[in-house]
Amino acid sequence: MSEQRRPIVIRRKKVVHNHHGGAWKIALADFMTAMMALFLVLWILSSASREELEAVAEYFRTPLATAIAGGDRTTASDSAIPGGGPDPAHAEGERARIELRDQSRSAVEEQRLRGRAEERRRLRELQQRIEAAIQAHPELRTLRDQMHLDLTQEGLRIQLVDSERRPMFELGSDRVAPYMRELLRTIAPLLNELPNPLSISGHTDSVPFVGGYRGYSNWELSSDRANASRRELVAGGLAPEQLLRVAGMADRVPMAGTEPGDAVNRRISLVVLDEWAAEQILSQGMSAAPLGDGGTSD
Repeated sequence: MSEQRRPIVIRRKKVVHNHHGGAWKIALADFMTAMMALFLVLWILSSASREELEAVAEYFRTPLATAIAGGDRTTASDSAIPGGGPDPAHAEGERARIELRDQSRSAVEEQRLRGRAEERRRLRELQQRIEAAIQAHPELRTLRDQMHLDLTQEGLRIQLVDSERRPMFELGSDRVAPYMRELLRTIAPLLNELPNPLSISGHTDSVPFVGGYRGYSNWELSSDRANASRRELVAGGLAPEQLLRVAGMADRVPMAGTEPGDAVNRRISLVVLDEWAAEQILSQGMSAAPLGDGGTSD
């Protein structure tokens, strides 16, 4: 019997070539997109006019900080990003927004002016009522030439002045003369007809006290007379909450066209303040604004 042979087994390793996946497709798509964008930009630049090209160049030459600060920009806007509109170089959208903002400011200013005119009208009517009340009072009618009523930038000013023949206060004192008391108590209810706050200031002539400014002086006398007038107004019916300021001015603010020593400078000035003047006084109690870069603080 012939010898049995073993079968010869040949093993061959099958080599499988794996694909690299789809990453190359994404890279190719990005490349094609970039090329398309480049061609579009080149086409737009070739078809744009010279003025449009200069506008685009000016936009890119403007630093961002300058644009935010409202510097020289083609769009003339406070924003660093140009507004809408079919042509960004001209920024019709931003111009429309600027015009709308200007119109809004104009409307606010017009409303403020109308309100101020209406307030002046009410003050003028109050002046007429005070003059009528004095004219209707037999005893006070003789004091009409010692009353000066006029509209100023602060509001309706009522000045009660001295005369050599009829002083409003006793000489060198804050004691109110009887006719001055009657006058103040007559106009007090009329001042309540408007909600406007009231300012009272006392004034003297330039004749100094014997002790000068080291002792009791025109400063104290003018302040005391202003406070004495305030007490008479309140006694006559003036609402205390309408009083905003009571001050003594001594001889520092003489009447226009007079000498500092004239008797008319011894006076009490009542001012029915308008809204703007009242805000100026009230703002003195507000916190101070922070100092700028050039300011210093202790």
